[in-house]
Order: sequence, then structure tokens, then C-alpha cells
Amino acid sequence: MGFPIFLGYMPVGAVFGIVATESGFSTTQAIICSATALAGAGQFIALTQMNGGASLLAVLLATTIVNLRYVLFGASIAQHLKELGTTRQAALAFTLTDETFAVNTNDCRAGSATAWSMFGVGLIAWIGWVLGTAIGALSRDAIGDPSRWGLEFAMPAMFAALFVALAENRRHLAIGVLAGFIALALPAMSAIGIVVSDTLFIIVPSVVAALIGTMLFPKERVR
Repeated sequence: MGFPIFLGYMPVGAVFGIVATESGFSTTQAIICSATALAGAGQFIALTQMNGGASLLAVLLATTIVNLRYVLFGASIAQHLKELGTTRQAALAFTLTDETFAVNTNDCRAGSATAWSMFGVGLIAWIGWVLGTAIGALSRDAIGDPSRWGLEFAMPAMFAALFVALAENRRHLAIGVLAGFIALALPAMSAIGIVVSDTLFIIVPSVVAALIGTMLFPKERVR
């Protein structure tokens, strides 16, 4: 189940490798960043902040905010790993991303998830992200502008595919559509003078849609 994530992470990781080296990172630094962080949105936001001259504190704050969703993801997955100690749960938490969470959650619903299966999904995703970063950093001149290849569409396409696979009923579909509407509405609010930081484009729709879903469907079984 981790292979589709691998395919999705490769091109996006390549884009990060290109952008990072264009921003002054060495090839080694770009690869180490991806190998030790595994946080696509957070890494891109950090680069944007750094290129804009933001302070270290501002960079850390922005990446912390955008990655707060992993606290919720971790709490959800942890209930299926009660037999593991804190150290092993922490090791698995390192591989927790939006996509690995979706795949592991689906496996939990099917009753096929184990600590080893989650580790396998995370490892494959990590390899795809790091390998993609290495290819992008090493082939920056040959690849050129990544937008001409449409590589930035790989991640939204993968998210769309995961949503279709995981939505089990009309309630899930409705909440997913609501989250998407909120995500599109936030940047559009600038037209009326309300500017929302792009670091909130993920966490706000997720939290608000989940809250509304809980209020509308209080008896929906959590899995």
C-alpha cells in the first residue's frame, strides 16, 4: 500500500530538491533535510520563510503551526498501537505524514494494520521522498523549471485519490467537500481584505470540518 505514496512523493521531493538548492542549500543539505524531517509542506514553508528573510524563530513557528495536525493524526493512530512502548510509537511517529496516515487508517478499518505494516508504509514513503529530493537536487540544471513538467500536481492528485478511496459514505464525502471548500475560501478572503496566513490553509479546514462533522454526526463511530 505504500507504493502509491512512493510514486507521489518522488516528483514532489524532486521539486523540493530543486527549490532547496536554488535557495542556497547544497545537495547534501537538501537530502539531509528531507531525510530527517519528512514534512513536505513544512519544508516548503520553511524555504519560503527563509527566502523572505524571516528569523529562525519565525521559521520554527510557521513550521510548527502547519505541522500541528500530526498531533491529531498521532492520537488517532496511537489507539491501534497500545501494545507498543513509547519508544516504538515515537519511531513510527517519525514516518507519520498525511498520506501514510490515510493508508494506515484504511488498514486499521480493514483489520490488517500492524506495527510492522505501518513501518513498511512509512519506510517506502521515506525512501520516495528522500530519493526524489536527491534526484531533484542533483538534476536541477537538467530538469529546469519544475512547473513545466506539472510536478506540483502530483501531491493534490494523490490526496484526491486517497480521499476517494477512504470516503465510505455520504457523511464522509460531505465533510471532505466542506474541508475543501474552506481550504479554497481562506485564500479567496484576501479579496475582501482578510488575509489568512498560508500556514493555516491545512490545519484550519481540517479542524473546522472535523468539528462540524462531530456536531452533525455525533453517533458516527470513530475508527
